[in-house]
Amino acid sequence: MMKSLLQIFTWWNGQTIGTRFHTWRFGKRVGEDEAGNVYYEGGKDSEGRTRRWVIYNGYADASAIPPGWHGWMHHRTDISPAHEDYKAREWQKPHQANKTGTGDAYRPKGSINNTGERPRVTGDYDAWTPGA
Repeated sequence: MMKSLLQIFTWWNGQTIGTRFHTWRFGKRVGEDEAGNVYYEGGKDSEGRTRRWVIYNGYADASAIPPGWHGWMHHRTDISPAHEDYKAREWQKPHQANKTGTGDAYRPKGSINNTGERPRVTGDYDAWTPGA
C-alpha cells in the first residue's frame, strides 16, 4: 500500500505511476548498472533520436549514473555498457553520494560552517576603500 502511494505522489523515490505505465508501454530494457539502476529506451524525442531513461534503484540521484551509462544516456555512444565489454578507466572514481545540505557536507578550512577555528589574518591584505 505504501509503495503504491509513493508511486502516485513522489517522483524522487523510484518511479511514479506515469513512468511505470510509459515504461511498460514503450520501454525496452537495455541493461542495469552495479547500483541496480535500470536503463530503458523506446520511442523518439523531439530531435528524432531514440528516447532513453533510467529507473533509479531508490532515491533519484542523477549523479548516481556511472560514466559509461552517462555517455549512453546522453547519446555520446550508441552502444550501451551492457552490450560491450565496458571497463572503467583507472582515473574514473566510483560514485559518491552528493552530501550537500547534510551534516556530512564538505566544509573547507575557513568556512563559517566548519567546526574548526578560522585561520588568522596575516595582515598582508588591505581592504579597498572608495576614493582612497
